[in-house]
Amino acid sequence: MVPLIELAQGLPWLYLSLIFLFSLMVGSFLNVVIHRLPIMMERAWHAEYSDYFGDGEETPPATGRYNLMVPRSRCPHCDHPIGALENIPLLSWLWLRGRCRNCHAPISARYPLVELLTALLSVSVAAALAPGWGTLAALLLTWTLVALTFIDLDKMLLPDQLTLPLLWGGLLFNLAGGFVPLADGVVGAMAGYLVLWSLYWAFKLLTGKEGMGYGDFKLLAALGAWLGWQALPIVLLLSSLAGTIIGIGLILLRNHHQGKPIPFGPYLAIAGWITLLWGDSITRWYLDVVL
Repeated sequence: MVPLIELAQGLPWLYLSLIFLFSLMVGSFLNVVIHRLPIMMERAWHAEYSDYFGDGEETPPATGRYNLMVPRSRCPHCDHPIGALENIPLLSWLWLRGRCRNCHAPISARYPLVELLTALLSVSVAAALAPGWGTLAALLLTWTLVALTFIDLDKMLLPDQLTLPLLWGGLLFNLAGGFVPLADGVVGAMAGYLVLWSLYWAFKLLTGKEGMGYGDFKLLAALGAWLGWQALPIVLLLSSLAGTIIGIGLILLRNHHQGKPIPFGPYLAIAGWITLLWGDSITRWYLDVVL
């Protein structure tokens, strides 16, 4: 850690460049997590169902090892194994012009976009925070939020496998003198969960419908654990603002049908990340304007 601090102080451009390049590789791994983790969860659910009730007429789960490392990445169209030169973050997609090397089927532009987004967010964190353990923790938080955002967009799901370690990680980090006192983090985790849990039940009792999922409660609890209870009003305000703006935009562009649920996790993730870097500045600006 000391050499990185010295590098950041002496050659900040090189420090940020290394963060950018390393985060591109992290973004490539996050693409794997985003795609495979829901499938792994589905297989686990099938296995648990079989253990409790027997297979019956249920479709048997897929066989073979399947995790974040195995099997190797393959083209979904022709099953062509992705070689090392075809798996260089961002550059391989540009070199292949967004197509499989074997069958020339299109490769989704979202893969390089996730890699680039991860790198840009990571550089923003490294530029905004003093180099040290706090920056590393903020990067881990950022990467987890990226994975949760895209999983929720794809599956309307915020996996416990990510939200719960994120929550405990925030508490452990603050136990070691992180972003906020541990007591603030504990209260933030409790308040974050209870606020959305209360809204969920109030909405359900009034309308008979579910307005959000339990994963949203856990994500806000995790953000409270990292940032403290004082950050929760900003997170909720920014997430509601982001949801309103993006929701109106989708409706105007006719990319969203009325009655179709919209995941709230991405807005919480956006708001939490903004609060992580600029929450204090936003609070001071708001108080200056209001008072």
